[in-house]
Amino acid sequence: MKLIIITFLILGGMAFFNKNLIKNIFSKKQTILSSNNSMILKGSFYDFTVNDLSGKPVSLKEYKGKTVVLINVASKCGFTPQYADWQKFHEKFGEKIAVLGFPANNFMSQEPGSSEEIAEFCQKNYGVTFRMFEKIEVAGKDKAPLYNWLSNKDLNGWNNQEPSWNFCKYLINKDGKLTHFFESKITPENPEFLQAVGI
Repeated sequence: MKLIIITFLILGGMAFFNKNLIKNIFSKKQTILSSNNSMILKGSFYDFTVNDLSGKPVSLKEYKGKTVVLINVASKCGFTPQYADWQKFHEKFGEKIAVLGFPANNFMSQEPGSSEEIAEFCQKNYGVTFRMFEKIEVAGKDKAPLYNWLSNKDLNGWNNQEPSWNFCKYLINKDGKLTHFFESKITPENPEFLQAVGI
């Protein structure tokens, strides 16, 4: 009898776990994280220099006084059509809000191309004119220094969330502070995103 009861409890627990796992995978809940006003920073967004798609070093000091949206992009992802959304956003608000694309092959190898191939894909399919950078690692133990800063609260002051998939967004304010993380599903039309960037 005890064996039957124990077996029943184990099976019931597994069913509950799987139900919640499936629920989380297909959830429509949108992950949006934001900072508070008591951040203690180690280093700054402006400390970093990264290479653009042509291999040219770009100091992020160039973006002082601007709001910045960083997006880890990929060419073979279900979210790839967001390129069009962010291009429209760039055309409308690019004077005060910079959109920066960082190709990454971290998730299901969905960005296998070279810099030249990525540039051609973006221009041919979406007419991308916002700034694109060399492919980097955005998650895991080998992630690039910039993304290590973005996803380490001991450095940025509050956030440990690294990209969970392609097209996650980090928002940097005009003072160079990380203020928000937005998951892949968030587009430029999202009301909370628009509020965060002051539109």
